Amino acid sequence: MNFPKEVSCVIFDMDGVIIDSEAIHKKAYYETFESLDVEVSEDLYKTLTGASTLNAFQKLVDHFNLDKKPEDLVLAKRKRYVNYFENDNSLQLVNGVEDLIKYLFEKGKTLVLASSSAMVNINRVFNRFNLNPYFSAKISGADLKASKPHPEIFLKAAKLGNTSTKNCIIIEDSDNGVKAANYAGIFVFGYRNPLAADQTLANANRTINKFEEIKKFI
Repeated sequence: MNFPKEVSCVIFDMDGVIIDSEAIHKKAYYETFESLDVEVSEDLYKTLTGASTLNAFQKLVDHFNLDKKPEDLVLAKRKRYVNYFENDNSLQLVNGVEDLIKYLFEKGKTLVLASSSAMVNINRVFNRFNLNPYFSAKISGADLKASKPHPEIFLKAAKLGNTSTKNCIIIEDSDNGVKAANYAGIFVFGYRNPLAADQTLANANRTINKFEEIKKFI
């Protein structure tokens, strides 16, 4: 897919793109796995990256035939995540993303957040790092029926941005997110986050190592 002739809307993933939270999400997940006495391989965990927490636990309940409600496991994992989020002072925005957000905002682009995280976690990040003024809309995959790699979240994000998909671009760091962008028919930059090295980004329209690279296109 070619880069759009005109970009009106930029859709951001959050975890691993805006905030370096992949590590604490993984810690929270694996503590929850340990409490269930199940061993989740790296290969299996990789398939969960980018999916909503509810869909991830639905998959694991089916995979391990657990006598647990996925909704209860979501709450258990979320408590662990919040504990890390509130007590880890080193948690920061991904290097260069704040500059990119301000650059795009000043260029008059519509910014939309489309994350698999629950809205409570999205708001927690946006409030902590004062990102609300730059974004026109936020959407949580946890509020949708389907999860990445299903394209629903990005199609809804384009609608919220009042923009045709052909005038949107997406920034993602997970294979599930990239595939969702592909299925939505939207150009996607695959950001190679060092903390998500297990993601191939093979289907991204273009891969980047630094957000500055996007400025060359806009």
